[in-house]
Amino acid sequence: MKHNIVLKTVLIKFLIIAQSFNCSAQSVDWGNSKWIWSSEQSSENNWSVFRKNIQLENVSFNEAIAGISVDSKFWLWINDEMVVFEGGVSRGPSQTGNWIRKDSITPANSWYETIDIKPYLKKGKNTIAVLVWYWGRETYKGTHIDSGKAGLLFNAKIGSETIVSDASWKSSSHPGYATENCVASKSLVQFNVKYSANNDLKDWTQSAWYLQNFNDSNWSPATVLANAGDAPWYGLEENYVPRLINHELKDYVNNKELNLPYVSKGETIICNLPFNMQITPYLEIESTEGQVIEITTDNRLNKINAEYTTKEGEQQFESFSWMNGHQVKYTIPEGVIVKALKYRWMSVGQMAGNFEASDPFYQRIWDMGKNTLFVCARDNFMDCPDRERAHWIGDIADQAGYLFYTMDQTGHQLLKKSIFTTINFSEEGVLGALGPLRNRELVGQSLQFISQTLGLYYINTGDKETIAKAYPYVKTYLSLFEMGANGLPKYRNKQSPDAWDWVDWGVKETVDTEPIQAAFYYMALVKAKEIAMLLGKLEDIDWYNYRINSIKANYDKVFWIGGFYSSDASKLKDDRANGIAILSGLADPKNYNKIIENVLIPNRFSSPHFEWMVEEAMCVAGNYEAALDRMKVQYQPQMENKSLTTLFEMFPKGGSYNHAWNAPNTILSKHIAGIQPLEPRWDTFEVMPNLVHLTFLNEIVPTVKGDIKVEMKKDDKTFSLNLNAPKDTKAILGIPKNDKKINGISLNGTIIWQKGKAKKNKEVIGIQEDDKYVKVEVTSGKHQLKASYEN
Repeated sequence: MKHNIVLKTVLIKFLIIAQSFNCSAQSVDWGNSKWIWSSEQSSENNWSVFRKNIQLENVSFNEAIAGISVDSKFWLWINDEMVVFEGGVSRGPSQTGNWIRKDSITPANSWYETIDIKPYLKKGKNTIAVLVWYWGRETYKGTHIDSGKAGLLFNAKIGSETIVSDASWKSSSHPGYATENCVASKSLVQFNVKYSANNDLKDWTQSAWYLQNFNDSNWSPATVLANAGDAPWYGLEENYVPRLINHELKDYVNNKELNLPYVSKGETIICNLPFNMQITPYLEIESTEGQVIEITTDNRLNKINAEYTTKEGEQQFESFSWMNGHQVKYTIPEGVIVKALKYRWMSVGQMAGNFEASDPFYQRIWDMGKNTLFVCARDNFMDCPDRERAHWIGDIADQAGYLFYTMDQTGHQLLKKSIFTTINFSEEGVLGALGPLRNRELVGQSLQFISQTLGLYYINTGDKETIAKAYPYVKTYLSLFEMGANGLPKYRNKQSPDAWDWVDWGVKETVDTEPIQAAFYYMALVKAKEIAMLLGKLEDIDWYNYRINSIKANYDKVFWIGGFYSSDASKLKDDRANGIAILSGLADPKNYNKIIENVLIPNRFSSPHFEWMVEEAMCVAGNYEAALDRMKVQYQPQMENKSLTTLFEMFPKGGSYNHAWNAPNTILSKHIAGIQPLEPRWDTFEVMPNLVHLTFLNEIVPTVKGDIKVEMKKDDKTFSLNLNAPKDTKAILGIPKNDKKINGISLNGTIIWQKGKAKKNKEVIGIQEDDKYVKVEVTSGKHQLKASYEN
């Protein structure tokens, strides 16, 4: 628990309730709602339960919007039905008052969620029951801001009545959950679960505390702690990220092989999951009292475990602190009758997007990338779901490259949250990683945030408002860099209170930091200028142009050695530095082949964090074959493990086996399939395929306009492209020449191109030709393009 609560509580009321600019107007009038708890004081890792009975004379109203805010997580039941499984998110949305990070003075506003509870209500008696888990701690990874005090706030407008949290609620600390000796690690804010069934409240039975028939007469009235808007929870901001999808309890993949029910011999039971996912494990058993069951996963870096101590008889249990892995391991004492073992998967939205290719290697790695992205997303995007669950903004920039090919719009909102977390908790102009609590500057990651995250977010969503709110912070951060006498930015290193001069892992002593940072800064300037133009900030353009032009004019003078880029040719021939030189646009196109032959093909130094950028540079340079070859070499050792469904932190297969910064999907979807937006919100997009050796490729891209479905096939004589484009879009479809002469092209069975000339067709907006493609522009709908090549 923090030691700054007293200082927080004396902040002026109008500062306390101020709303951060990133949230929509409050949709809940909190009125007389009170922050309540089961007692005046609260320890860390506290589980408390609350009940409220209400009478309704009719339920003819259209909706009943309930607002709920907690520190830290909640589970909600109404009239014996589970309404929310794991609500609440890590705090907090924004700062309030004055922060002094070094003294742990970090007052923050609180998230709340809204739920329409109308479907669960009935005429007569209604019972609302809430389980709240208060973490009460922080870690140096900074993913959660502890308010310093457990609390539940509830408000529901039900017809003409308003139900609020107050002393009329019944409450109790949940005696089944141990509160001590449950810390998982110094990096994770979440705890292990230790649950004693002998002390339970009849959970998972027909007489459970959250059911209507439970007798709560011996519970105490809830303790009123404060009004809505008061310290230490402060202002209330609506969580705009949709709640996690509850996929319900499922049998394990090898359920039949488990031969349930059976009597345990004391061994560890291995239960297989469909893929590496975030789960809460469940069991049904019959046992004597006092047997201890341990639950963990196969993941060697998993820190969250569960311990269940049995009571006499039949019983059920689900551990609510999520863990991840490919397998769940139950160690069950001898003599216990095991009746059922299940898991519950919770996900950020539904898995969206699909990729199929004739080469199974690339199809599998695309699926593994998608799985990795999903297992690294929950309250926030994170680097890994096991050892630290940290909000590194460079990792999120890597994720941003492929989340728009693999996630639905819930993922878009989670990325928006990452943007606001980064800007709302910046300090002294620094856009730091590890927000909200910590503001650690890794310059490369901060610049990636500007050049990659913001740009990708806008072009895919068209959300100009969010970009406008981020822009002042972008300009301020870029202004912290000084220009040197050589015309390049001075190398920025440890110029903020919490800084780390880190660029990448990979092969030791191979990172050429100076040209990398200069190129990243150039990319950030270019993107910031684009944003300034978008927002009409014309007064800033000259400043950007001066720096952009200076770097462009001098980069080669400082770093070009004759066949590659280096700050010290005798020591460094870095694939990262040379890849980013191409990707940034600083490298002269006439030197692309030299860079690829001299550096990008022979030198494979990068970690997955930079690997996708090196491969993208090869694609930008037009050498798609080399990019695919490099991807196969780098990832082949992981592909040999057929049981693996996510991607490692390090090459060949080190660190966590589910690390977010892998982005082969970006290469395969954006460059090999060639699908990318040209205008915000995918108003216009292109399909410019580069299939190399692939004979077919099918992809579904989930966009804000709807799914784009593409099917491509080729052989020596023909190429076909089938497109289903969503409403209100235009598509530019490329028929690749592949160093051949195109004889003819048909659209939906009608010739539109023959012997180098276009033919009029009402379905075609226009046709253009360049060295690589014949480009056909069409409107939304279904289109079948077929091309034949001359022998």
